[in-house]
Amino acid sequence: MKMLQIKNFIDGEFSSAISEEHLDDFNPATGEKIGHISSSDQRDVENAVKAAKDAFLDWSSLSMSERIDWLEKIANALESKKEEIAKIESLDTGKPISLARRVDANRSITNFRFFSQFAKQQESLEFEMSDAMNYVHRKPVGVVGLITPWNLPLYLLTWKIAPALVMGNTIVAKPSELTPLTANLFAKTLQEIDFPKGVFNIVNGLGPKAGQAILEHPEIKAISFTGGTQTGRIVAKTAAPLFKKLSLELGGKNATVILDDAELELAAKGAAKAGFTNSGQVCLCGSRILIDESIAEQFTELLIHEIESMKVGDPQNEETEIGSVISMQHLEKVENYIQLALDEGGQILTGGKRPQLDEINSNGAFLHPTVISGLKINSRTATEEIFGPVVTLHTFKDENEAIEMANSTDYGLAGSVWTKDLERGKEFSKQIDTGIMWVNTWLHRDLRTPFGGVKNSGVGREGGQWSLSFFSEMTNICVKYD
Repeated sequence: MKMLQIKNFIDGEFSSAISEEHLDDFNPATGEKIGHISSSDQRDVENAVKAAKDAFLDWSSLSMSERIDWLEKIANALESKKEEIAKIESLDTGKPISLARRVDANRSITNFRFFSQFAKQQESLEFEMSDAMNYVHRKPVGVVGLITPWNLPLYLLTWKIAPALVMGNTIVAKPSELTPLTANLFAKTLQEIDFPKGVFNIVNGLGPKAGQAILEHPEIKAISFTGGTQTGRIVAKTAAPLFKKLSLELGGKNATVILDDAELELAAKGAAKAGFTNSGQVCLCGSRILIDESIAEQFTELLIHEIESMKVGDPQNEETEIGSVISMQHLEKVENYIQLALDEGGQILTGGKRPQLDEINSNGAFLHPTVISGLKINSRTATEEIFGPVVTLHTFKDENEAIEMANSTDYGLAGSVWTKDLERGKEFSKQIDTGIMWVNTWLHRDLRTPFGGVKNSGVGREGGQWSLSFFSEMTNICVKYD
């Protein structure tokens, strides 16, 4: 395979980092080096910010309808590349191509279509007084910084790009250095449709260099970050004193709660999906499964059967359900947590080992989906984010104990509850300290709703109106009557 050259995208053109340094990009399913990535620093960020700032006046001066038209053009262009997106996303992340096609490629297109339509539906806000009229006016923030993770590369990048653009902002983005391929493809797509230069820019590289330079730059007025909680602390520590707008979507240690009246076969399928989609490398994954003790044995048997039927292997195979994790380094981190679980008194019910695969994937970062029981709810394994194909099982006596257990971590991003009584599920969900709860489903998203976490899972909300508000400044114009 020809070595890919992943360059920065600044002012509508591709260019190497000023330092001429690069990082290596690997296919985690084979261990093969597939590309070189520009390793940028503050000089490259400075050039990207200048391009974005120079483009801001023209872009923000376009009417909302003109910017909406551009979002539609981008969506159409991505639609024509749907299969290419899926293939290279699978290559770069190690996720099954069927998942990359169904989720990553589809959602990247949908993000632009959704925000183009949603923006059309916005009505002006006016508040009348006895002697005056107040007009609420939205202004773009300016140049915004977008920093995105490796698990859903184009999906999460476009989730931020679309509302930022439609509100009139220009962008400096840093995708993860582990998965730069689809961001690079996106930039090529913008070139192909003659998208205005400088409106969207990519600076590749490491977080401490390129990412930190974005956070610190005085002309970048807002930061939307998705990633780990530890990195989120650095983002907040840097950006908050500079009075930048901040949106932080961080880690999770989410609970899947199985109540005593759950439809057990449905719940087992849902819990397996929530636990092991993308090898558990989704911040919304249900890595703690809490089960009413009266149905624990029956449910666990169904769950194990569901998990052991999942096909682990080559991500390029259409039948594969579980691909690799993102890197050998990450695999070793996950394996260390499995050993920790054993040290804490846990028992492995299934998984816990690397699979024996064909030669092409023999050096890949694969792990069988792993289920661990017998741990205390406050153990490290049950409270720290592993971000891999590992779930822990815990039993509870009643709903009060289930609520206490579900809320027993520092995280509060998401969760699900499974019950035949929908009102019971709704009332239970209200008592869980998370940004989102699903009843009898998982990752069922309406893009109009607020998305984000509480506690150590983040600050702020994105989605629908909340995204438009984050990427704009709300001002009021009060006109006094004669």
